[in-house]
Amino acid sequence: MTGFGPVNAAGVEGTGSYGKQLATLLRHNNITVREVSRPNRRTRRSHGKSDVLDAINAARTALSGNSTATPKTASGPVESIRALRIVRGGAVKARTAALNELSNLITTAPAALREALRDKQRKALLTACAALNPDLTQLADPTHGTMLALRAIAERIITLNQQINQLDKHLDHLVAATAPTLVDLLGIGTDVAGQLLVTAGDNPERLHSEASFAKLCGVAPLPASSGRTDRHRLNKGGERQANRALHIVAVVRLRYCPRTQAYLQRRTEQGLTKRDIIRCLKRYILREAHTAIMKDLTLAA
Repeated sequence: MTGFGPVNAAGVEGTGSYGKQLATLLRHNNITVREVSRPNRRTRRSHGKSDVLDAINAARTALSGNSTATPKTASGPVESIRALRIVRGGAVKARTAALNELSNLITTAPAALREALRDKQRKALLTACAALNPDLTQLADPTHGTMLALRAIAERIITLNQQINQLDKHLDHLVAATAPTLVDLLGIGTDVAGQLLVTAGDNPERLHSEASFAKLCGVAPLPASSGRTDRHRLNKGGERQANRALHIVAVVRLRYCPRTQAYLQRRTEQGLTKRDIIRCLKRYILREAHTAIMKDLTLAA
């Protein structure tokens, strides 16, 4: 690249996945990296697609100034939090699938085995299934075959429970050390704080304002006015997991925070629906979270 002249900036597609290593290399060489999106379908139909055309499109987007998104550096504790959250999420999904399999197998098990297991609570059920001792020489018998299957699934669930508990301990410590101010906010625990930190990234300076963070989280309403009608519509873009995290905080505060309850009553008297009020609350919560994140990550840096 430098053989063609001085390089001031580069447009990279997929800086969070396949383009991550390239973006890191460019930053280490003091080259500004901008996130660019793939060409829209109309452009691809008109001009085709190849690596050369994609590279030209990325360069033109970076030169035009239309690409202003600064990618995450992924070089600090937030990247560790992201990796641990991915593994934990996968373990939770696997546990849910295993629990469903366990329930289905018990439902279709031979009568005697089903009656012995069907009324047990989850912990007692897992213990009972893990203690089953089928005769491995009689696996052609559905009772012994089902017992072996139940024991295998129970052992899998117990292992996943242990893994999830260990990851929770590591995440609790890491999130609290990275963003103590954020965790101290009402309704924000390790899970919500971890998601908001992952959305923000290790480089808080890329969030130029609270409004940009709001748009990133999908809580910035979009103008939808036409003629004499002046209105805004819900923003369905942004990171939906961050939006979900803010929704959880809003629901918790509506139940436990007197100030939030007073706000709900006041806005209800003004004619707003509860759904609209929660949307407003998510924006207020995001402002508090943005201030805390900027403080915590700036100090960490």
